[in-house]
Amino acid sequence: MGVQPDTATAEWVKGVGNEFAERLATLGLIPSRESSEPATLGTFLDTYVEMRTDVKPDTKVVWSHTQRNLIAHFGPRKVLTDITEGDADEFKLFLLDQGLAQATVHKRLQIARQFFRTAKRKKLCQSNPFDEVSAPAVTDKRRRRFVERSAIDEVLEECSPEWRLIVVLARYAGLRCPSEVLSLKFEDINFRTGRMVITSPKTEHHEGKEFRVCPIFPEVRPELERAFENAPEGAVYVLEAYRARSFKRASWKSTNLRTQLLRILKRAGVDPWPKLFQGMRASCETELLQRFPEHVVAAWLGHSVRVQQEHYAMVRDEDFAAASEATQNPTQSGAVSGLPALSGGQATHEPSLRILGKHAELQRFSRRKVGVTGFEPVTSSV
Repeated sequence: MGVQPDTATAEWVKGVGNEFAERLATLGLIPSRESSEPATLGTFLDTYVEMRTDVKPDTKVVWSHTQRNLIAHFGPRKVLTDITEGDADEFKLFLLDQGLAQATVHKRLQIARQFFRTAKRKKLCQSNPFDEVSAPAVTDKRRRRFVERSAIDEVLEECSPEWRLIVVLARYAGLRCPSEVLSLKFEDINFRTGRMVITSPKTEHHEGKEFRVCPIFPEVRPELERAFENAPEGAVYVLEAYRARSFKRASWKSTNLRTQLLRILKRAGVDPWPKLFQGMRASCETELLQRFPEHVVAAWLGHSVRVQQEHYAMVRDEDFAAASEATQNPTQSGAVSGLPALSGGQATHEPSLRILGKHAELQRFSRRKVGVTGFEPVTSSV
């Protein structure tokens, strides 16, 4: 008849045997069943990850952690259709029992949801058991640390020329490291206009996010000029030698910059801070926010204002000191007292008295009771 069967008929078709289903498929009444064996978790995950040639190797590395957790909890032979919403809840508890951070649990449940969304679209299961299972993505602000310029000065004293450039680009230009630092090319730098183009491998799969333009900050210019002068003939990347040694198997994981930076910090006598490279990037952004609008800084560093506020902007000790000084000297800064200053430097309390009077009137008015008809006069209904 050329129409889709109703729900009851569709459910009946799912329950018929494979032999009878093939007879129906031969007549063109239903699609042919691809396999008589139900899909298992291990086979599905292996096939799915292998077929995703559109993602980067580093993405598959991230997926592999969730894949390993799913197999450890359910077993590779677990039939997809046998995994229920209750099983998904238990998997969440399994992740929490591993001692993983809340943000990590959130991410792995998100990936599990993605896996089963694909399985549902391929008709390997009837529903996604992870649809309503989640964990809040809580950012641990205790791991944020503002990296002082004095500490960076000590670090730079122990750096080779190429490592000086790596640290300066991370701390004073806010580049993601290693991906953006090692992707910077000499042709991307324009000393005349004072701008440089930052290629962003992390966001290049988003339309319009393949690159961004940011200033050549004063702290960065001398190191870039020195790299330009010392570059070998035909060099393409600013950190050509380091990139050639480190970038293997199309993955940034092999660069191992963190280990080398820890050695440099040890030689400099500087205690490591949490999230070594992101900490420098966040410190750069926090300083820039003191001088430029937040949307401008977000554009320069390559993310949204929301991400900026949630993951990068920090409150420094200097902010508390400035607030304390402003409180002690209100007539000098005008930052705390909202009262207008007189020519002699003294503030008048007349506006605040007027406000208090209005407040008292409002309080007296708010205590009056309103009848059932309200303020407006009663009108006839239309």
